[in-house]
Amino acid sequence: MANDDRVLVGFDGADDAAVVRLDGDRLIVQTVDFFTPIVDNPYQFGQIAAANSLSDIYAMGGTPLFALNIVAFPINDLPKTILTEILQGGADKAREAGITIVGGHSIDDKEPKYGLVVTGEVDEQNLVKNNGARPGDALILTKPLGTGIIATAIKKGKADSDQIDAAVLSMSTLNNAAAEAMNGLDVHATTDVTGYGLLGHLLEMCRASNVSANVDFSSLPYLPGVRELAESGVFPGGTKRNLDFVNEYVHFQNSLSDIDQLLAADAQTSGGLLIALPNEEAKKYLEIINISAPFPAVKIGHITNITDTFISLY
Repeated sequence: MANDDRVLVGFDGADDAAVVRLDGDRLIVQTVDFFTPIVDNPYQFGQIAAANSLSDIYAMGGTPLFALNIVAFPINDLPKTILTEILQGGADKAREAGITIVGGHSIDDKEPKYGLVVTGEVDEQNLVKNNGARPGDALILTKPLGTGIIATAIKKGKADSDQIDAAVLSMSTLNNAAAEAMNGLDVHATTDVTGYGLLGHLLEMCRASNVSANVDFSSLPYLPGVRELAESGVFPGGTKRNLDFVNEYVHFQNSLSDIDQLLAADAQTSGGLLIALPNEEAKKYLEIINISAPFPAVKIGHITNITDTFISLY
């Protein structure tokens, strides 16, 4: 990366978004994300993709300002009404976040893809990165896991309506309330849980902070029916790759089955925030966020001094 004193967070780390100084303590936060459809409903897909893109801004403690569409669509093979619904879903979710989609770019492609470039801002004193976790910190997770498994079940026709509804609600829920609840608290590190899964993103936090983490598997929240789907062999390829990658850095207690390990590594879409903060602050955070959250945030473990394995799952 070329030297530029204005760049506070770039691609040399594993944070969620780029951060560049605008002037004084004002910082610009920018991110981009897009993917192929994970649900059958085009409007819901647009909402999920937009919420997922916005999440990186919230994870850095920022406030979104505006967004640009990124669209790939087989314009001659699928009805244009599908594209309209996708874009409407994204626009409505952006409006919920208090911003406008001001433009974008599209290409003709065989497989639909959609997402956003999101620009936000944050005062330097409110910037939260993933490298500040400290021994003794509690770990809070603000959304349930299992969206990767349910998305795969949808593709295979094995997900029931309750599972689909719960997954869509989770994935389309903005992380703005989860981020706002951090205001005024002594938050040490934050990231959002997406494609690398809980273990992958926690590993990034631990590495960046030079600490380790203990996670209580029994405390991990899951969407309804996820374990049953997993036990029937429904897993996305990304979940298996996640587990293969983190395996050498995670100590799994002997009582945890192969299914348990895969569940903890499930690749998420538009997942919740993973937050490290002192125990007393964690109690305050849970009291604030759980007043109105559609899914309860939970404490899943704590940060320790660094050991020979970055994560212990017990």
